Amino acid sequence: MDPNIPVGIFLGFVAWFLLRYLVGGFYTVDQNERAVRTNFGRAERIPGATTLTDPISANLDAEEKERYQYPQVRVIMPGGPYFKWPWQRIYKVSIATQTVNMAFDPDFPAANQSGTIVEAVTKDQLNTGLTGQIRYHISERNLYANIFGVKQPIAHVMGYFVSVLRERIATFAAPVDPGATDPGNTGISINDLRKNLRDLNEHMDRECSSSDARYGIVLDASLITGIDPPPEVESALAAINTAHNMVSSDVSLAQASADQRIEQSKRAAEIEALKAQAEVQPLAALASQLSELKGTGDGALHAYVRNVRLGLFGSAQQVVVETKQ
Repeated sequence: MDPNIPVGIFLGFVAWFLLRYLVGGFYTVDQNERAVRTNFGRAERIPGATTLTDPISANLDAEEKERYQYPQVRVIMPGGPYFKWPWQRIYKVSIATQTVNMAFDPDFPAANQSGTIVEAVTKDQLNTGLTGQIRYHISERNLYANIFGVKQPIAHVMGYFVSVLRERIATFAAPVDPGATDPGNTGISINDLRKNLRDLNEHMDRECSSSDARYGIVLDASLITGIDPPPEVESALAAINTAHNMVSSDVSLAQASADQRIEQSKRAAEIEALKAQAEVQPLAALASQLSELKGTGDGALHAYVRNVRLGLFGSAQQVVVETKQ
């Protein structure tokens, strides 16, 4: 047996080891990525730090804080090259914002009409379909939950979102109109949901703000864009909308006509007030002048009256003079 064979095998093993674990131990982290390193399967943690000490847990109640308590891990930021030993492993995640249909079910892609429509039941037992999108990104402040704590975080987030949405639709009541003749009527309809679509989206954003602490995923926004009734009630809703628009148009025209008449009345009153002021002002000025003349002496006032009379006589065509008998 050739004595050089064991030496060659040994040198080959050393070369393979160096190539596999030393040269291959270098890695980088992209700009939109974050990484976590483990030693013998245990993530590198920050001593004494958990998600309960982070503001992301502020929206959790006492029972949820016991359930969703995760350790804070050391996050490897973008850059490199970094080095890892053979007993270490690197977990990378993308923190880029992603958009999915809110009916998407990662566990059962065929559910919710192949991930296109979420079905919900309104307060008056009417089935309705909702469409829209969800924007989300992985939270680098809770990478432990996303990588190690939850098997499929996006599936949990989508399930939580849909359950909150269906609960909101089932209990939603339209705000009471102050001018309504029957404020006690709290019925709900598809039209009410459509008119309050913005409030519905804001409610979903508030209710899902704890997903960061629960699953390590931040919901940037929920964009519910469509609320569609069953086909059998679509025509009835169209008739209701038409009648509502006609009533709103008539009310608007009546209000505009009333506002126009009120404005015209105000302008007429202002014009009459200006006319009266124009007639009174010369008389007030004349009274002020006569008062000043009287203050200088009776002779001045008599002279003024005489001059005025002479002026009148000069412009008169005929003068009737009273004579004493």
